[in-house]
Amino acid sequence: MLSVLNCLKSRITTPQRLIHTSAVQCRKQAGRYRPSIRGDKPLTYEMANGPHQIAHRKSWNSWNTANLEGGLRPAETVVEDLFIRKFMIGTWHSLFTSEVIIKRQHNLIRIAGIVKRSISARKMYFLIGYTEEMLSLWLQCPVKLELQTVNDAKDVIYKHI
Repeated sequence: MLSVLNCLKSRITTPQRLIHTSAVQCRKQAGRYRPSIRGDKPLTYEMANGPHQIAHRKSWNSWNTANLEGGLRPAETVVEDLFIRKFMIGTWHSLFTSEVIIKRQHNLIRIAGIVKRSISARKMYFLIGYTEEMLSLWLQCPVKLELQTVNDAKDVIYKHI
């Protein structure tokens, strides 16, 4: 192994400067959806707004008091938010037509979203109570669900790209 390294060192006698360039077409862009060829890809309002518009159009989705003194650390907030989203998707299986929006205000966690009206009102109220109670016990703070209902998942489509 040492002989191979010595051989390589002897071949490199002068330092070389290398420049790396890439074509503009190879650029990656995060947070945006690629348009489809036929223009029939449906987007919701949340999906249609790009990352540069978050502060202007989606600021109400990012109300967060977790970074105040005495609050949770950012890593704990991310893990809790991930747990909440997974729990909501599992409990409300195939009923959510939008993203699960989590709003943290002081000691209260508010969870918002749009749900299909495909189950009876009795089951809906049971799921709301069950979700609020279980998350309140696990997260040790009050949890409030704010749900809107729609007849069909197509009612949530904002535009097609």
